[in-house]
Amino acid sequence: MKIAYWFRAQLKRSFDRIKNEDLKKNALQAIPFWIASVITGVVAVAYTKLFLWAESLTAVVFNYHAWLLFVLTPGCFWLAWWLVRRYAPYARGSGIPQVAAAIQVSSPTTSYIVDKLLSFRIIVVKMASSLVMGIGGATIGREGPTIQIAASIYKLVYQVLPAWWPKIAKRNMIVTGAAAGLAAAFNTPLGGIVFAIEELTKTHFSYFKTAIFSSVIIAGLSAQALLGPYLYLGYPKIDNLSGYIFLLVAMVALICGILGSGTSKLILFIFSLKKRMKFKYNQAVYVIGCGLAMAFIAYFINVGVLGSGKELMVKVLFTHDKYSAWYTPLLRMGGSVISFTTGAAGGVFAPALSSGASIGSLISGWFKLPDSDANMLILAGMVGFLTGVTRSPFTSVILVLEMTDRNNVIFHLILAGMVASLAAVLMDKHSFYDRLKHQYIEELIADEKNQKVVEALEERTDERLEAAEEEE
Repeated sequence: MKIAYWFRAQLKRSFDRIKNEDLKKNALQAIPFWIASVITGVVAVAYTKLFLWAESLTAVVFNYHAWLLFVLTPGCFWLAWWLVRRYAPYARGSGIPQVAAAIQVSSPTTSYIVDKLLSFRIIVVKMASSLVMGIGGATIGREGPTIQIAASIYKLVYQVLPAWWPKIAKRNMIVTGAAAGLAAAFNTPLGGIVFAIEELTKTHFSYFKTAIFSSVIIAGLSAQALLGPYLYLGYPKIDNLSGYIFLLVAMVALICGILGSGTSKLILFIFSLKKRMKFKYNQAVYVIGCGLAMAFIAYFINVGVLGSGKELMVKVLFTHDKYSAWYTPLLRMGGSVISFTTGAAGGVFAPALSSGASIGSLISGWFKLPDSDANMLILAGMVGFLTGVTRSPFTSVILVLEMTDRNNVIFHLILAGMVASLAAVLMDKHSFYDRLKHQYIEELIADEKNQKVVEALEERTDERLEAAEEEE
């Protein structure tokens, strides 16, 4: 503590010597963003490596004795669910709705509420729960969790700023943290910026665009310094496309938009059913049942149901085995529903991308398309399905473009995003994340009301005790 106090004092003296007040203020406001960006990049890389290790461990177990999944998967699902339920209930699921909820409720008087959504405990539990799910072979991604983790890091940096530091809006810190988290997770800086604008904030962007730009760049560079420059997927072959490909892109996007939104509605429906489970053991039984269902599908049907789905995307984009079987999209969507409804931590970004890729691959097989045309439909499927879930077409387009570096098909992907966005409305007017965000806010409000009831009862109890003492 003495060292920290001395360091702050020295820092304050150094900045007090700067005569240019505007320069001093701008520098002080930028420093917290830069520090948080470096931390985010390092944590994102460590989390990525651990997540890849967790997924590889599942493959080792399956290849050693596949029947062990009937023990490993239910056990991991239950442990991941228990960690969230016991230590941090708001660490469950993707993390993006929690960040959106924190942005909406953030104000000087609601710090204790935001702490339930973004905190150091959230970081630890989020990582632990999602990694345990990964070991169990769950169909989850690490991208959504990385966003909640990054937003928590930025909030923690905000909290330790001394009182004399120039004022920074907490909401801006959270938004910037989320953007930096996505950029570090996918190595997609533009995707992080567009995501912040399109998905997370309705505020005037110009007020903090410099903070977002610089934070995304620093977080990305920090991640690249440890992982090296890389593309999330690679460079798929897309040249000499057929003249009719736009029609097939629109068709794939239409199907993926409807299925992405439909999958989200199914998850929300299961959540509504789970709310009726009044006893803890009912939910525990459901979670274990989900683990057994995943193990059953992997053992008796196809192991492709396990994992985030990145291997599937790499296979259909970069090998001659481009045409998926008719049941592959069902496995990817079903695995995502089973895994996400457990209530443990885990994202839907990567599973959504792999579901879309499998649909594009399947339709390519129907028409026996050549490699380039097939790759185009696979990318269109990825954009379409992710848009169906998130309703953020431009974010989906930019992410897929940056993951593959195929800028020559930007118009094809924009078409896919717009068609999928329109198609998704047929299933639900609101996005999956919006629905979950409102659920979290309602939960927080209910918790506050319950807390007030408890406090009122405690006050009444104290009054009765005091009255009884006076009578004695």
